[in-house]
Amino acid sequence: MAFDNAYEAITEENDARWAYGTGFTDPLAGVDTTVPADVDGGDLATYCLMLGDDALILSQRMQQWCTRAPELEDEMALANIGLDLLGQARMLLTRAGKADGSDRTEDELAFFRPEHEFRNVRLVEAPNGDFAFSMARLLVFATWRLVQFQRLVDSIDPVLSAIAAKGVKEVTYHRDYAAQWVIRLGDGTEVSHERMQAGLDAVWPLVGELFEPHPVELRLDRVAVDVRELRAEFDEVIDEVLATAGLTKPEAAPMARIGGKAGRDGVHTEAMGYLLAEMQSVARAHPGATW
Repeated sequence: MAFDNAYEAITEENDARWAYGTGFTDPLAGVDTTVPADVDGGDLATYCLMLGDDALILSQRMQQWCTRAPELEDEMALANIGLDLLGQARMLLTRAGKADGSDRTEDELAFFRPEHEFRNVRLVEAPNGDFAFSMARLLVFATWRLVQFQRLVDSIDPVLSAIAAKGVKEVTYHRDYAAQWVIRLGDGTEVSHERMQAGLDAVWPLVGELFEPHPVELRLDRVAVDVRELRAEFDEVIDEVLATAGLTKPEAAPMARIGGKAGRDGVHTEAMGYLLAEMQSVARAHPGATW
């Protein structure tokens, strides 16, 4: 699939399953990256890092299922989900480097930032656990990101709006794929039901953070999304899936913040350091290499 520039790619209607943002040296080639008037470039860059880091880190987790998924079909599905998220990450990280005027590339931001500069929610960095945990995590993340992207389509930043419009199609598939597995396991055997419930229970302490707005999000009026407004729609979808699966919605206290800070502030779990060590090792060992 060939395009003259990235705008053609992110507005292409024929193939909603293509991992957009891949196949370009510059994922925003041909895109006007001028920061809209009255929008703080630093805040916009930070917000793009938040969204981009969410996608980048979960993409890494999804790729870790390669050779480990239950069936070959799921190997392909999880790899494609990881590629979709990587495409989103590429565009969002590149947008961040343009918005703050630093011109840092996607590679610089992905492979050469230290842990405390990553802005992802802690949900995406948690180890994969078993398949039930990963499907519970994917259901939660994709449901949340879908309602977020549906609102970002109206962002006054045209780049964010375009990325969100394309992303809605990808994330709809991610949500539906995860929901099918949650229902299949929850409404399956006694063992599969127990493991699916255990996966949900383990994921749930990480859910509360998704709906706690960061000051940057609140400052970006008409650009960003106030995540507090997403909870009702999120709960409606999750409740329907769990009811169909015969699962109980957990009642767990949110994971504690450290010094009042969490993932959006660069404060992460122990798992994050190990993930970055694996993800960044080749780039740091061979800086500037291409292949």
